[in-house]
Amino acid sequence: MADERFADHLEYPRGEAPSPDGAHDGHAGGAACGDLVRLSVRVEGDRVAEATFDAEGCGAVRAAASAAVELVEGAHVLDAARIGSPAIAAALGGLLPSKVHAADLASDALAWALGRAVAADGAAEAIPTRTLVAMSGGVDSAVAALCCGGDGERSEHDVVAVTLELWRDPENDGDRSCCSAQAVRTARTLAHGMGLPHFTIDLREPFRAGVVQPWLDEHAAGLTPNPCVRCNGHVRLDAMLDLADRIGAAHLATGHYARTTPDGLLRLAADSAKDQAYMLSALSRDALRRMRFPLGEMHKPQVRARAAEAGLSVAQTPDSQDLCFLAGTGKAAFLARHGTAQDRPGEIVDRSGTPVGRHDGAHHFTVGQRRGIGVGGTGEPIYVVATDARANTVTVGPREALDTTTVPVRALRLHRPSGEVDAVKLRYRSKPVACTLEGTSIVLADPASAPAPGQTACLLAGDVVVGSATIVR
Repeated sequence: MADERFADHLEYPRGEAPSPDGAHDGHAGGAACGDLVRLSVRVEGDRVAEATFDAEGCGAVRAAASAAVELVEGAHVLDAARIGSPAIAAALGGLLPSKVHAADLASDALAWALGRAVAADGAAEAIPTRTLVAMSGGVDSAVAALCCGGDGERSEHDVVAVTLELWRDPENDGDRSCCSAQAVRTARTLAHGMGLPHFTIDLREPFRAGVVQPWLDEHAAGLTPNPCVRCNGHVRLDAMLDLADRIGAAHLATGHYARTTPDGLLRLAADSAKDQAYMLSALSRDALRRMRFPLGEMHKPQVRARAAEAGLSVAQTPDSQDLCFLAGTGKAAFLARHGTAQDRPGEIVDRSGTPVGRHDGAHHFTVGQRRGIGVGGTGEPIYVVATDARANTVTVGPREALDTTTVPVRALRLHRPSGEVDAVKLRYRSKPVACTLEGTSIVLADPASAPAPGQTACLLAGDVVVGSATIVR
């Protein structure tokens, strides 16, 4: 029977034709394997109106692409988004281990085509109970999906998964990135294993323009930018909320450790060691009203236990540590490949302006840095106190030189009156510091060390995020 199905698709391929007008393409394969497949999908409302393919390489790839077309054409977009490699292989009566890659390629191409088509042209009816879940391929987002009903406790179209590919760089370690092509495949496999529709969205160009380029530019200007705050506040979550509208989902859930208040503001998570409200502090109130954070009341061991209980393969996957676009390559190497600032030797000076050493470029240093300064023999630890990209100098001094009680800010955005601000987080992992907000200055109750220009100031009233701003010199 398996040979008959396979042979039928090989001899009478379904939809082997050019890409139709108004369709969106997905491509998979490459020179390494010699197999290439293009799958095109045209969506009208909540249905796949038309699908076609073209394939080069072995016959198994052609048959798999034909099977994918037959499976999705005419289907509801959420049913089409459940179709992965196992379903394509099954439609062929099963594949030998040596031919499974053909189903994988067809699945990859379908995912890209379907994601692009739905993001551009989808218009499913709004369902108040439907939730879109952001899945990164890690344990946190997988458990968030379980908490939303991805364990089968809700109807089949109530929980939908999405993964964004944000960055692709051959120099990166894709396994250490939450937004690489490898992470997308892992997330899709997880979602399909949980019975969830899964969409893949290519956000590489908006991410480069809206997150990576500003990060590079601000480094060149001698600042210490925070790309994750910018990404969450202005790029990534906005794109997923737009997709939620396209598929009729009322809410967007993520695996962030954060909570919300009844009136739609952000709160710190129950697990202070994992709290990520800082990284979400630039979200608008309109966005927050639709956000759900299922892990907000949980601690990390509970999350891993829930994943293990559900039999998820990612239950013990280590947490990602790098910025997603660095992915194991290191900041210096990334700046060397992509940065706009050129290494320019200059002076390291003390607070009186006396030269005490040399550097290769001021943009390599950040306020508060201790390691890697390259100046020794002072008898006490020294820190970067300031950088000046224009003068190309790095100023160093003792730790106490970093202390301040006044932090000037710009781009201030408040959700409540300024008089309610009683604390601020000046860095992602720092503890809140008691303060008041006076105009565009944060006045600290006790000195804080090394507030770095370019970083986000997350303004609090108790454990509620009531505003954010960017620290300036």
